Amino acid sequence: MTAPPATAARFVATQTLLTLDARHPYAAKSLIDAQDMHRTVMSGFRGWVDDGSRDARAQMGVLSTWTLNLREARLSLVVQSQLPGDWSRLPRAALVTEPEILTLDRTFTVGDRADFRTVVNPVHSRPPAPGSPEKTRGKRVAHTRPDHVKAWFVRRLQPPGEPAVAPDGLTRLGADAPAEQLAVRMLPRVSSPGPHKGLQLARAEIKGSLTVTDPQVFVTALTRGVGHARAYSCGLLLVR
Repeated sequence: MTAPPATAARFVATQTLLTLDARHPYAAKSLIDAQDMHRTVMSGFRGWVDDGSRDARAQMGVLSTWTLNLREARLSLVVQSQLPGDWSRLPRAALVTEPEILTLDRTFTVGDRADFRTVVNPVHSRPPAPGSPEKTRGKRVAHTRPDHVKAWFVRRLQPPGEPAVAPDGLTRLGADAPAEQLAVRMLPRVSSPGPHKGLQLARAEIKGSLTVTDPQVFVTALTRGVGHARAYSCGLLLVR
């Protein structure tokens, strides 16, 4: 017999806001190279896991997202983690202000509402062509229209009484939302030159209000992120 979902779950994490001068070469390189942005994020967590660990980001629960104010030439980078970051290695001249560190400790219960914003990599898997060798993987294809991105997100919502995993195996968010109230904005793609020429990531921003239906699943989504490309500043759910 399946146990009923927990009625409350606690979310604990650290979030750091880094405000960088977008004209400084350190920040400018991160803006034009997604792999360099990843290195900037991970630079705050050296020493916690062995060098070269393939899942270092996941082990430390590191997620990030960023916005760019072109008028003020400011790059705002939010980094969430399960461990404290050390930002002393960042070039002082690249920082507009000192890093702002916030400790999050919030308990969510069924029925709680939370306004959210997230930047996602909205992709779906296209089945392999007929006649392909056995075990051939499908190809990931990006959604490029706001209505398709909204449908991508709605599939991950979890209405009351629905299980955490959909019939097709998709992991849900532990929260529900009126689809018509979700706002979607397509963002510029990010890429990586040099040895990462194949890295081309579609991105979209989604905003709205969520109602918690399964607190433990919701906290897992807050902690682990949503969708693919979480190493490249996608998938972090910011809530308030």
